[in-house]
Amino acid sequence: MAEIEKLAVSLVINGKKIQRFVEPRTLLIHFLREDIGLTGAHIGCETGHCGACTVEIDGQSVKCCTMFAIQANGSSVNTVEGLANADGTLHALQEGFRQMHGLQCGYCTPGMLMRAKVLLSETPDPTEEEIRYGISGNLCRCTGYQNIVKSIQHAAATLNGRTLQDAAE
Repeated sequence: MAEIEKLAVSLVINGKKIQRFVEPRTLLIHFLREDIGLTGAHIGCETGHCGACTVEIDGQSVKCCTMFAIQANGSSVNTVEGLANADGTLHALQEGFRQMHGLQCGYCTPGMLMRAKVLLSETPDPTEEEIRYGISGNLCRCTGYQNIVKSIQHAAATLNGRTLQDAAE
């Protein structure tokens, strides 16, 4: 049986340049988890429906279970492991999820955080309806979304220099 030729892939992952050789069929989720050791993005449905594998690629949220690693060649990839601030303090979204109880089992949380990060970069002060629409491609089986929405509202308020109470008024 012939050996599959591996292709070079070069990415910037969470600010660090990574170069590896991968089989052309290697999905980005497997590359991140197995080759790089970043297990924050979860494997859920493996069809792009649940959003547990969401990462940020060149400023866009991407469900990396539907993308080959080689397709990300030359891109900047941010995962939940790179979300915290450089000094180790939590990002406003992580703090929002903590303060507002935006998680229960936590399985959807990494993908939800990464989708919310891109959402807030696109719409810095979203309404509840915009948040619900913006995260509609990420599924949660535990929370009913209310606290996830509150968590994102909390983060938006923080990033805009307000408190959540100010944002509600």
